[in-house]
Amino acid sequence: MKSSFSEKFLLKGKTALITGALGILGKRFCEGMAESGANVVVVDVEEDSCTAFAKYLSRLYKTDCLGIGCDITSPDQVDKMVNKVINKYSEIDILHNNAATKTQNLKEYFTSFEEYKLGTWREVMAVNVEGMYLTAQKVGSQMLKQQRGVIIQTSSIYGIKGVDNRIYAGSKYLGMEINTPAVYAASKAAVWGLTQYLATYWADKGIRVNMLSPGGIESGQNETFIRKYSHRVPMARMGQPDELVGALLFLASEASSYITGQNIVVDGGLTAW
Repeated sequence: MKSSFSEKFLLKGKTALITGALGILGKRFCEGMAESGANVVVVDVEEDSCTAFAKYLSRLYKTDCLGIGCDITSPDQVDKMVNKVINKYSEIDILHNNAATKTQNLKEYFTSFEEYKLGTWREVMAVNVEGMYLTAQKVGSQMLKQQRGVIIQTSSIYGIKGVDNRIYAGSKYLGMEINTPAVYAASKAAVWGLTQYLATYWADKGIRVNMLSPGGIESGQNETFIRKYSHRVPMARMGQPDELVGALLFLASEASSYITGQNIVVDGGLTAW
């Protein structure tokens, strides 16, 4: 008997590994997958915080979640993290490659292109690109053994289009003057290249690879930025974290079983203008 259409969207009994799981978006991604029935592996830098959040998910959604601290720029730590997941669950059904960084020094992160430090550039690339590659490589190797799996990689609208720097005059994030650094755009563009490569590379192995590209999400920007950004969006507002979760669940589930190598853009129509 065929499953119903609604059942195709469920993740009951699946194991979903999410990196960058404790971020503003990451926590909502974890909750969405757990509510849909997945056993969520919460992966971020701080082990204790990951464990605490995994316990919270398990209690709230009655799933079997696990928290693991991992620096995804370290091959050894990625290997140990993935092996720990396999030892507990035997398989990994879903990888959400979601981790990214603004570095520890926000002032240097938001420095102009002309004065940007190579060390800061490399620090961002190490997480946003190399960490994503290392995680996809290790988890993908496990999915090859299974002959099935789903990988979703988080990018950004600024990985597929240019930045409108006019919106940043007078704009602040958590009280600091902001911009979109070139390293952010370059790293998120690299995610698209990696996604398309892996999608075609593993397409005949039962592994689907897609990308999720958020537009501007309201998360601590000042009113000036929110107003200027919203003016550029057909829906005339910024997005909320929860508005990304539905697209993620779709890509993670059997509802998207014939979709690979695609970029789902959730931006209120910004890239349509």
